[in-house]
Amino acid sequence: MKKEGILFIVSAPSGAGKTSLCNELIDIFPDMRHSVSYTTRSPRPGERDGVDYFFVSQQEFQGKIEAGEFAEWAEVHGNLYGTAKKTLEEFRSRGLHVILDIDCQGARRLKSVYDDAVYVFILPPDFPELRRRLEGRMSDSPEAIERRLRVAEEEILEASWYDYCIVNDEFPQAVEKLKSVVIAEKCRTRRLASTLSGIFAS
Repeated sequence: MKKEGILFIVSAPSGAGKTSLCNELIDIFPDMRHSVSYTTRSPRPGERDGVDYFFVSQQEFQGKIEAGEFAEWAEVHGNLYGTAKKTLEEFRSRGLHVILDIDCQGARRLKSVYDDAVYVFILPPDFPELRRRLEGRMSDSPEAIERRLRVAEEEILEASWYDYCIVNDEFPQAVEKLKSVVIAEKCRTRRLASTLSGIFAS
C-alpha cells in the first residue's frame, strides 16, 4: 500500500523568505509538490498564473467558498487566499508530499482538519532586516510596508504553536534546516507503519 503523502505547512511574516525556501525544497525533493493557492490579488512582476497562484476575481473566489472547495481560506492584507481541497487530496493519495506557504490564519484553519500535518514557522533575524527586505522588493508603498510590519508583530506571536521555528538569517543554512525537518518527518515511526508490517509479512 502506498503511504499517504505528508502535508508541510510553512508560515512567516511577509518578507521573511518562506516562498523562496519552499521553492528550494521542491528542487531538492522529487516526491514533493507545491500547492498553488487561489488569490484575488493582482500578480506581482514575474508571477505566473497557475504557477505562483491561481489569480481569480472576487466573484469567482466567493463562488468557490460557497461550493466548499477550499480546505482553508483567509483575507490577508485586503486580499483573499485559499487552498483547494482537491489539490491536497490528489497529491497525498499518490504518496506525494505537499508544501504550502500560507499565512497564520490559514494554518490555524488547516490545523483543525489536518492535525497530522507538519507546521513550520519562518522567522526573520530581526525587524530592521525584515523592513530592509520588504523595501528591497520594490513592490509595496511605504504605507503598505508599515502595515505589513504591524501584521508581522502579530504573526510572530503565533509561532509558539508551530512544530518547528527556523530563523532565515543566512538563506543556505535556513534551507538545510528546513530540509532536515522534511527528512526527520519522513522517518517518524507512525508514518512507517506499512513499511514495518511489510518487513514481517515478507
